[in-house]
Amino acid sequence: MPTDILFQPIKLGEIELPNRIAMASMSRARTENSALIPIALQAEYYRQRASAGLILTEGTWPSREAIGAINAPGLFTDAQAEGWKGVTDAVHEAGGRIVVQLGHCGAVSHPALLNGALPLAPSAVSVNQQVFTPGGFETSPVPAAMTRSDISRTIDDYAKATRLAQKAGFDGVELHGTVGYLIPEFLNDRFNLREDDYGGSIENRCRFPLEILQAMISEWRPGRIGIKLSPALSMGDLQPTAQTLPTYEYLVAQVSTLKLAYMQFQNGATDLSGTPVERLKDGTAAYFRKFYDGRIIANGGLTKATAEALVHAGGADVVAFGAPYLSNPDLVERFERDVSLAPVPPRDTWYAGGARGYIDYPRAAV
Repeated sequence: MPTDILFQPIKLGEIELPNRIAMASMSRARTENSALIPIALQAEYYRQRASAGLILTEGTWPSREAIGAINAPGLFTDAQAEGWKGVTDAVHEAGGRIVVQLGHCGAVSHPALLNGALPLAPSAVSVNQQVFTPGGFETSPVPAAMTRSDISRTIDDYAKATRLAQKAGFDGVELHGTVGYLIPEFLNDRFNLREDDYGGSIENRCRFPLEILQAMISEWRPGRIGIKLSPALSMGDLQPTAQTLPTYEYLVAQVSTLKLAYMQFQNGATDLSGTPVERLKDGTAAYFRKFYDGRIIANGGLTKATAEALVHAGGADVVAFGAPYLSNPDLVERFERDVSLAPVPPRDTWYAGGARGYIDYPRAAV
């Protein structure tokens, strides 16, 4: 096995990467302003990690209705796009590439984050998940079932956010379709109880994400668009069902025809034995390779050794690392020189604390 395989360049659609190591999306909750505009602190955070082949930003709201946590940035206003321009400029000046992840939390939100309104979801079914609100953690309520008008508006929101991403200088956009948020809610047959064109059959439940991708493509090009999925992950009451694998197999095959820049798959976080998605226990990306004719990013629980083996075997083209990037801004260089990694930092610095535990991690001495 070639030991330098992770450091070889690759092209994802129109995005040229100098290596195959991506920084995964991780919420850091540093956007502490009511307008949800990225700040200089965030520009420095991403700049420090620009040696990654590709940076995937923290989950970013495509609309005010999409919000599901405090202090996360948006990309639905010109002011937010201008704030993000400071981030992309910093990354590009450091030689990096950066894609914005656009995500809607759906039922996993709370009226305290939505000016008193109920969260929107495919159906009025609660995920029963804890939500980080200005007053602390609250349980997500029973959401409002989306009307056809709500669905159309949400698709338009993603299109607008894609336009703003270009204005902000991003190299691409990624549709956040993981865990228990809006896209997985539409795909899950226990949470999508609709009787219209967006519910019932597998084809109908997949219609919403496919229409969002088409709208994003119409505003840019397929080679600048990606999507992230995690069929083996659960959140609150949203768990895999007997329909999960056939639903995602159909969706992945349909997305393959769109010729996107890439598809990212996140592994399950627990033992999948005895679950409806047990077949994913050896890796989600490797399983879906046969359904997808394009570049694949694998994410979740990887080490340098397992990542090298996965890419060498053809199960993925690029590998994404999350927690190691918190305290190792020079992760690529550490991997390349076989320097030990700094430990994952205390969890109380992940979502608060300003500069502490955010931009104060040193590079390795060589």
